Amino acid sequence: MLFRLLNPRTEIAYVLLRVGVGLMFTFHGMQKVFGVLGQAKPMGTQLWFGGVIELVCGLAIAAGAATTWAAFLASGTMAVAYVQFHWKLQIGPQLFPAVNRGELALVYALLFLFIACRGAGRASVDAMLSKGRAEVADGG
Repeated sequence: MLFRLLNPRTEIAYVLLRVGVGLMFTFHGMQKVFGVLGQAKPMGTQLWFGGVIELVCGLAIAAGAATTWAAFLASGTMAVAYVQFHWKLQIGPQLFPAVNRGELALVYALLFLFIACRGAGRASVDAMLSKGRAEVADGG
């Protein structure tokens, strides 16, 4: 019964997920690049470049623009962050996200992988551009 109630709202829930996660990711980038509510990372460092990726990809994912590419890049960035900065290829307790404090990086990596596979959805810049191309191709 709950499934029948919620299933028609799947697209709305997906848009909320994509926009919410994209904006939160953008905020992490703003912290690293501009020092918003935190300390900016030195320009040109790996953490600064990660912040630029978070900022740009987060905005693109939230808007639904070049979503597959942006989400794929964001997923890879978070996978690297998890392995390099959290797990550090350690054996033992450090392997577990609850111990190495890498839950957020791992969750972002998996969410962005899902978004990359799913695409932007209907309420997105990608959908508007696709619709415009289809109308031009149809002569409308």
